[in-house]
Amino acid sequence: MPSDRVPHQIPIFQDPADERRHRKQRLAAGFRLFGHFGFDEGVAGHITARDPERSDHFWVNPFGMHFSQIRVRDLILVNHDGQVVEGDWPVNQAAFCIHSQVHAARPDVVAAAHSHSIHGKAFSALHRRLEPITQDACSFFDDHEVFDDYAGVVVDIEEGKRIAHALGDYKACILSNHGLLTVGHSVDEAVWWFVAMERCCHAQLLAMAAGSHRTIDDETARLTRTQIGSHLAGWFSFQPLYDWIVTRQPDLLEE
Repeated sequence: MPSDRVPHQIPIFQDPADERRHRKQRLAAGFRLFGHFGFDEGVAGHITARDPERSDHFWVNPFGMHFSQIRVRDLILVNHDGQVVEGDWPVNQAAFCIHSQVHAARPDVVAAAHSHSIHGKAFSALHRRLEPITQDACSFFDDHEVFDDYAGVVVDIEEGKRIAHALGDYKACILSNHGLLTVGHSVDEAVWWFVAMERCCHAQLLAMAAGSHRTIDDETARLTRTQIGSHLAGWFSFQPLYDWIVTRQPDLLEE
C-alpha cells in the first residue's frame, strides 16, 4: 500500500496544489483502468475532475488520445466556456456539453465518468433501470436514473442540462441508446461506480438471457445500499485498482 494513504480514510488537503496533483493522478489512473477494461470506443468517452481552486474548470482527457496512453501531464484543463486553458490538445465537445452541466448542477460532484462500454451501452438500449438482482447491484438501488431522450451526439449545452436534470442527486444515470454516466465526491468514487455499474449491467443481461430471475426485496436492497453504496465505500473500493494500475503502469504518474 502506498505510504501516503491511511486505510479507510479519504485524504484531506490543506494545499490546493497537492489536492490538484492528487486528483490528476487519480484521473490518469482512471483512464488507464478504462483502457485496461476495454471501455474505449474510438475517441468516445471521458472522465472529468473539478479543479480544487477554479470550481468552474475541470481536468479531462485530451480528445483523440487513447485511454491507455494518458499520463498526468497529458490532462487538459477546460473552463466554463469550453476553452482549453492548460494543455495542447483539444477537448471533446460532447465531454464539455455533458460534464460542464453536471458539474454546474452538482456542486458536490468532484468527478464524472462516461464511456461507451459494451455492456453499459447494450443495457442502455433497454430503457430501464438496473434491478437489485445481486448484492453489487444494490449499490445503485434507488440511486440512479434513466435519461430517455437520445438525440444524437451531445454537442448542445441544452442536452447536457437535460442529462444533468435526469441525473438529479443520484450517483449514476443510464443514457438510453448511449451508455453510462457516474459521478462521485472523488475521482476514485466516480471511476469505481462506473466500473461497478458496467459489471452490474453485464450481470443483469446474463441473468435475463438465462431466463427468469429473482430480485432482492426493496427493504434488503435499501439496507445493502447503505452498506456498500456510500461515498466512502465507492472511494475505498477504488483503492486496490489504483494500487494495481500504478504498479503495472507507473508512467501514468509522469507530470
